[in-house]
Amino acid sequence: MVDREVAERLIGLLEGYVNDLRSVQSMSFAEYSADLRTKRFVERTLQIAIEACLDLGYHIIADEGLREPEDNRDVFKVLAEGGIINAKLLEALQPMASFRNLIVHDYGKIDDEIVFGILQRRLGDFTEYSRMIVRHMRC
Repeated sequence: MVDREVAERLIGLLEGYVNDLRSVQSMSFAEYSADLRTKRFVERTLQIAIEACLDLGYHIIADEGLREPEDNRDVFKVLAEGGIINAKLLEALQPMASFRNLIVHDYGKIDDEIVFGILQRRLGDFTEYSRMIVRHMRC
């Protein structure tokens, strides 16, 4: 059984990170790429949002006795195998795990256009993930 308190805390953090990111979503790419502080804010906030997703996934996997993931990308595959998230969301979240690794381990190769694209088009994936986790916890 999933520890509701842990899951709700992680979901709350994730929702806060998404709201923080939405506060800069109206920037143009030119404004974004010229503003070092905003770039750092977006990159770091995306990183911790992804980490919240991973932490929540690992927590559910352990509590429900699902197979152990091989790596961070596999966390989302295990959740999909368990019927907790759907295939469409799996396809969206696996690249996020890879993106998180890039931010953490290979910081010099971050492409502003990719980060800006995630900011503009992928924040809904985090919201959908939270929604699916909450739905699963209610079952």
